[in-house]
Amino acid sequence: MEILIINSGSSSLKYQLIDSKTGESKAKGIVDRINIDGSYVKYVAVKNGKEIEVKKEQPIPTHEVGMNLVAELLTDPEVGVIHNPSDIKGVGHRVVHGGEKFVQPTVITDEVVAEIKRLIPLSPLHNPGHLEGIRVAQKLFNKATHVAVFDTAFHQTMPAKAFRYAIPNEYYEKYGLRAYGFHGTSHKYVDAQARKHLNNQHIKNITIHLGNGASMAAVNEKGQCVDTSMGLTPLDGLIMGTRTGQIDASVAFFLGQELGMSYEEVKTLFNKKSGMLGLTGHSDARDVAALYRSGDANAALCYEMYGYRIEKFIGAYTAALNGLDSIVFTAGLGENDALTRSFACKHLDFFGIKLDEKKNEELNHPTKPVEIQAADSRVKILIIPTNEELQIVNEIVDLVK
Repeated sequence: MEILIINSGSSSLKYQLIDSKTGESKAKGIVDRINIDGSYVKYVAVKNGKEIEVKKEQPIPTHEVGMNLVAELLTDPEVGVIHNPSDIKGVGHRVVHGGEKFVQPTVITDEVVAEIKRLIPLSPLHNPGHLEGIRVAQKLFNKATHVAVFDTAFHQTMPAKAFRYAIPNEYYEKYGLRAYGFHGTSHKYVDAQARKHLNNQHIKNITIHLGNGASMAAVNEKGQCVDTSMGLTPLDGLIMGTRTGQIDASVAFFLGQELGMSYEEVKTLFNKKSGMLGLTGHSDARDVAALYRSGDANAALCYEMYGYRIEKFIGAYTAALNGLDSIVFTAGLGENDALTRSFACKHLDFFGIKLDEKKNEELNHPTKPVEIQAADSRVKILIIPTNEELQIVNEIVDLVK
């Protein structure tokens, strides 16, 4: 059964066609810079054992135009991997914010669309793009079952003591102001892979998703998330590529009252001009690593702060779990940056977390779960490549059937 996974943003649309029986990707790509100069569609497929890559640069004014280009490539006689759009039996839509209502994959109905729309104030950068992706995909793949998989769903097992803010109750009861957490699909996938790799379904596990956005989750022996580092929005928690992470709210008051910055300017500063970018002038960790190796003081401080923030959450989550069996690094930096992992594990001997630096370097860029802890480490340290698209497929197959 072919399942099409769609991750639609405000100006882009990522897609991947996966065979649900084998888990293999048949085609994937992106429609980028929608309604922006320089728009293009990229398509990579495997056909008759050969990889095919197509890139078309042309005006793409809307998501609908972009989705039609994807459908044309998927069904093209020369490069396509299906005969027509009706061959796709299920379409999985990644949706960032599902609020408290959605705790599992959900078949998309008019009521579901209305709820995703209602949650736009909690996710103004993401949910509108998801809704547009759903609209055009339902129109084009009208024979398929469309399912929404929510980034927030995995974290809905958190107890109130973890997700509530210490503000008057009415702001939670009337407006839903609480911590929701994100990257849930990735956290759920790598946690399950860790349990499988360690042949133990009852581990106490900390998953660490480090990409341009970064978050952590504490997962108990039942496989339930009990705490996570992101909050009402993806701004909270770890230092990220361009986001501040955890910061005293009074900094926002100072910027507004003393410097005259508007709400929009403060939001832009915290979300798009801070983090690694604010500390070093670069948001890509590869550039920051190059600066660090050249002896740049700002880059050195950035790595120290980045690693220290992760260490603090590991300490807090070890307490929340009342013990720890394993930690998992995943996503772009987590899988591929040995320096980041090294800084994140420097001062954790008390917890029995000891990194083997040689393994950390040698087992970089893994294609399957690998262990990088020292021989005398009481806690397993794993690198596990994430696969959010495959996780979405696994979750929606039964609903499609």
